[in-house]
Amino acid sequence: MSDDKSLVSKVLVLDNSAESRRHIRAFCESNNLKALKVLEGNLLSVLRSNVDLGGIMIAEDLGERRGEGLQIGLQIHRIRPELPIFLRRESKTTADDLNAFEREAFAGIYTNDTIDTLREVIETSIFSLVYPPKLVRGIAEMTQASLESQFKGLSVQIDTPYIVRDRLIFGEIFTLIPIESDWCRGYMTLQAEEGPLLTLVKANKTHITSVEGDDFRNLNGILGEITNLIWGAFKNRYSAFKPVQTHLAQVPIVINHMHRYISFGSINPQLCFKCVLTDRDNPAVPPFVIYQRFVFNLNWSPEDFHENDQSLDTLVASGELELF
Repeated sequence: MSDDKSLVSKVLVLDNSAESRRHIRAFCESNNLKALKVLEGNLLSVLRSNVDLGGIMIAEDLGERRGEGLQIGLQIHRIRPELPIFLRRESKTTADDLNAFEREAFAGIYTNDTIDTLREVIETSIFSLVYPPKLVRGIAEMTQASLESQFKGLSVQIDTPYIVRDRLIFGEIFTLIPIESDWCRGYMTLQAEEGPLLTLVKANKTHITSVEGDDFRNLNGILGEITNLIWGAFKNRYSAFKPVQTHLAQVPIVINHMHRYISFGSINPQLCFKCVLTDRDNPAVPPFVIYQRFVFNLNWSPEDFHENDQSLDTLVASGELELF
């Protein structure tokens, strides 16, 4: 993982003005945002893709078409209401002249001269949850160790963690496990494509035989085992050794397979890790990508976050050490 432990978020930029793009680029660089340029004709395909987004920045006027960006922004809001949209106007710094629906669609209004006023909006709409750096670093460490234990001869790279607000599902294999502690409650998911995983099985890079890869259930089992390993490490490191309060509230999880969409009943942004596994011996083998996401939709109290003392008894109990 990168030495820079700051969380980042990707924003899609739809703006034809070269001057405005310079302002946006500088703003993003100073506010932990990664700007992705998109052409208007490619917008819908990008929104349907697996690009993890934290928000969208769009110009009210695109080229000579006055108000075109405003209308596109409204369409995006209908399609992806979870994504905050930031509207650049030529001179007006408020939405007072827009109707109620239009005002609701945009999380922030700015001009080139007032773009810095978006900082507070970005904090509340994208980086609204505080993730302790020790937690982020620890999750990356335990995830890397779990992946390395299940694959042979592969290099594991975990990109800089980032925040996402979209709810798209990546790939065909999706695991889901509850995360419960005295300071957090939610879910962890792993998402991956089946094809690249099957390629690794056929190349004897996993702990199952190449023949077993012909049964998709065995491929599911690989990701399921990794999920269990990460949750076990998380529990040993961050969960208090006392029962979690019983009779806790739950919310429905909604999955729409046609739209590759999942909702945890919360507007909270998700913490995402992109894990890329490459074959050290054969660079021609396509990389295998796993997306790991955490959504703390039921309880999130980072002020109570703590790491357990890694005493001898704890390590023995967790199986990390064995007595002779």
